[in-house]
Amino acid sequence: MLNSLKKAIPDRHPLRLVYHRILGMIAAVINGFPGNKMIVVGVTGTNGKTTTINFITNILNVANYKVGMASTINFQVNEEKWVNANKQTTLGPFQLQKLLKRMVQAGCKYAVIEVTSHAIDQSRIFGINFDIAVITNVSAEHVEYHGSFNGYLNSKAKLFKNVSKGRRKFGVPKILITNEDDKYHKYFDKYVADRKLSYGLNSATIYAAELESKPGGSHFVLHVPNNAIPLNIKLPGKFNVYNALAAATTCIALQVPLETIKKGLESSDSVAGRFERVDAGQKYSVIVDYAHTPDALQNLCSLYRKLTVGRLIVVFGATGGGRDKSKRVKMGEAVNECADYIIVTDDDPYEEDEWEIIDQISKGIPRDEGKNFWQIPDRREAIRLALTIAREGDTVIVAGKGAEEIIMLRNGKVPWNDKKVIKELLEREIEVDLGHDEFEKRDNVCLES
Repeated sequence: MLNSLKKAIPDRHPLRLVYHRILGMIAAVINGFPGNKMIVVGVTGTNGKTTTINFITNILNVANYKVGMASTINFQVNEEKWVNANKQTTLGPFQLQKLLKRMVQAGCKYAVIEVTSHAIDQSRIFGINFDIAVITNVSAEHVEYHGSFNGYLNSKAKLFKNVSKGRRKFGVPKILITNEDDKYHKYFDKYVADRKLSYGLNSATIYAAELESKPGGSHFVLHVPNNAIPLNIKLPGKFNVYNALAAATTCIALQVPLETIKKGLESSDSVAGRFERVDAGQKYSVIVDYAHTPDALQNLCSLYRKLTVGRLIVVFGATGGGRDKSKRVKMGEAVNECADYIIVTDDDPYEEDEWEIIDQISKGIPRDEGKNFWQIPDRREAIRLALTIAREGDTVIVAGKGAEEIIMLRNGKVPWNDKKVIKELLEREIEVDLGHDEFEKRDNVCLES
């Protein structure tokens, strides 16, 4: 009955939003408003939230604080850590409030939470008194759900409004942290707070200089007011420098010593499903990443194009279920700019026709199928083909799902993990009918064109 009503009433219908708000209120009351008993950091943005949150948490761990964390891929309550298998970046209100209550019971001083536009819109964070709001960056996503890009932008900004107008806890200031290099910086900078800090690569409160990116990570000098310190993080790319800057700025606002911030960032391992290398002894690189927006794919592919001696092979798809159909062609265009070989496959098609999703992506890829471009709905077979093509010096990127543990098909949830599938394929002998010579011919065609 409830599911039938949900289908009958649109996602953003006032009745649905009131329903979500009531659930949020009940969840907060039942669990005793645990967000009032910790310093709560909320991180929002289009890309980089999970990496930023893991950076912040690791710095606070190194500083010997008890920390709770909730992100797309993982949870933490003090020393207890586990995988997020819910396929939900921000949990539903009852799960989230219960998790916060566990953090309080474990004696956590800080809670670091990844906050999505859906979570804000659907009152999943109702009753959580945030003390710090951090924005990573903003580009078009979930536009169809929010009705327009401005609707999406406004939802993100509600977290800043929440902090700006929120009740102050004793001795805890309200702090807003923005990316000064982001196109929409001023939109978020308009809110008032006890303290406002910015980060960037140019003129910002906290900034990075002397950037150097390598396959194994990034080097830069972190500049803070009246001080500077060299840093080496284990994730490559300018966008991960931004994530590190967002985390460093947050921890500076929390008065964590600069040397501790350095130690925390440098000791942070690569986040599962984010620029994650899969190594089974093969002579080429395999990277698993969560990139699922045009900007994220553009950044990812551009980075590895520069870092790859041989050819760049990219496997990716787009989420179904009616989500952001307008971005699909742009995703194809982003990958087409950098990749030598492209294989378009399933991501999470849900109830949508997988071929329709693939065709929409492929409109942004002006190539002849069967040469350096393939459409293969079966994700395992798509990955198998990519690994078969790859040779020494090449890079294979498998994008879209990161460390997720399930794939949403028409017949429901199916257990799935890109890294596990890749390892299985790499660790067995791959036999294919298509010979090596034919790929040699195709390479020559690609190089000549």
